[in-house]
Amino acid sequence: MDLKRIMKTKVPETLRSLLYHYGRHGLILAVFLLLVHDVFGAHGFLAMHRKQQEIRKVSIELNRLKKENAALQKDVQDLKTDPQTIRKIAREELGLAQPGEVIIKLPAPAPESPAGRP
Repeated sequence: MDLKRIMKTKVPETLRSLLYHYGRHGLILAVFLLLVHDVFGAHGFLAMHRKQQEIRKVSIELNRLKKENAALQKDVQDLKTDPQTIRKIAREELGLAQPGEVIIKLPAPAPESPAGRP
């Protein structure tokens, strides 16, 4: 029975001694690991910063596409309703003319050759 009493009193004392000696180091290590995880982890500071940059780039691209879409919608509306736009396209792209007009097409300029070569 003496052995049981000794074991009961020594184990808690040993445990207290270990916690007292290594407790601060363990706590500091745990805090350090949490900070490293918060900075470099999958949802940490650096990942959040990268996502914010990506959101900014996508927002800029979205604004550019919205402007382009608005311009294209205006062009479509003009092609449906504006006679001047329709006439301009018919003249430039289709080569049409009004009665009494003559269309003269000039040949495209020849591409320039690099210097020193004929």
